[in-house]
Amino acid sequence: MTTLDDTPVGPAPGRIAAFLRPRVGGLPRTFWVLWAGTLLNRLGTMVEPFLGLYLTTARGLSLGQAGAVMAVLGAGSFAGQLAGGALADRLGRRATLTCATVGTGAAMLALGYAHGIAAIIVAALVLGLLLDMYRPAAQAMVADIISPAERPRAFGLLFWAVNLGWAFSMVLGGTLAREGFQLLFWIDAATCAAFGLLVWRAVPETRVRGAGRDDGPGGFVRVLRDRVMVGYATVMLCYTFVLMQGMTTMPLAMKEAGLGPQDYGIAIAANGVLIIIVQPLVNAWLSRRDHSLVMVAGFTLVGAGYGLTALASSLPGFTATILVWTLGEITAASVLQAVVADLAPPHLRGRYSGLYGMAWSGGFLLAPLGGTQLLGAGGPALLWLSCTGLALAAAAGQLALAPAIRRRRAAVIEPTFSS
Repeated sequence: MTTLDDTPVGPAPGRIAAFLRPRVGGLPRTFWVLWAGTLLNRLGTMVEPFLGLYLTTARGLSLGQAGAVMAVLGAGSFAGQLAGGALADRLGRRATLTCATVGTGAAMLALGYAHGIAAIIVAALVLGLLLDMYRPAAQAMVADIISPAERPRAFGLLFWAVNLGWAFSMVLGGTLAREGFQLLFWIDAATCAAFGLLVWRAVPETRVRGAGRDDGPGGFVRVLRDRVMVGYATVMLCYTFVLMQGMTTMPLAMKEAGLGPQDYGIAIAANGVLIIIVQPLVNAWLSRRDHSLVMVAGFTLVGAGYGLTALASSLPGFTATILVWTLGEITAASVLQAVVADLAPPHLRGRYSGLYGMAWSGGFLLAPLGGTQLLGAGGPALLWLSCTGLALAAAAGQLALAPAIRRRRAAVIEPTFSS
């Protein structure tokens, strides 16, 4: 539709295409299959958020026993990242991802039907080993098929898919859990297996052959000799410890302020809503900026958000602080995994991604342990101010690594453009 002076009126298709092109355009079909599988997998993630409740109600375990089971699950995840990285480099990304996700489905059902603390712990250990084993393979696959300049945008789209699926699964899982937990295990198992089978059927092997020696069982030694990557993993461990306080100790701090589980659910929902709305709008813009400076800004925002939580005492107050640190999470997430892809030699991408994943798993493990200790020792003020200090320490560490990361990225991008 036009006016008399031929000025377009209304949302022309060309404007919509111009808006979408820099955000979702230009990525290969293989990536979108992986994206769809990731979304499907997260849509069915219904067991983990309710595992503690399931163990203490449906299986009658004590709080201590339930905590031990979840600790075993976390320890298995830590080891699974290591194994997944090695397998992705040796066996291939496609085979590792498919075996891990289909195996996760089987282990999920084994845990759902296990009775007795011994059987439950064994099932939780196997599930933990398999649960995150696919991640290094998936991350290496993206690095294989996407050019260095486009990787931040691609990883950002995967981050968005994860959060979109997570938001849906939390709502649906909570509704289904009222009728019993068994269906949750079946849905989770089915979506895990479907992800793997989709990749096996529609995604070719992407591992770069002939790019260098695999280095055999000692391949991780090469990774650990890379001081930039080890430093980056250390920064990630520190950052993850802080970020995960919102999922672990924040409900306890809100309880001390006289707020209940429902209040926490409303407040933390703001995290998912903001990510779903804002992340697609800013991801392409952030991905074109200096990666280290983007992360420094993100870490600083996360630290500020958690520091402000020391002043919160009401539901609106806690929600406001969550919105602040969520903006930091969105900012940092736009480039986190792209840095790993830039640092990794093609034949060791799985192992580099595995070390990155281990840093996140370590943060998941340490967050509730350290957070509850800080909360018990000095109350919410000590906890949240400590989080601010650790986030700023992560920002300082990333700033120190910035020159080396810039040089490594330039070495990756220049051959791409010259070819």
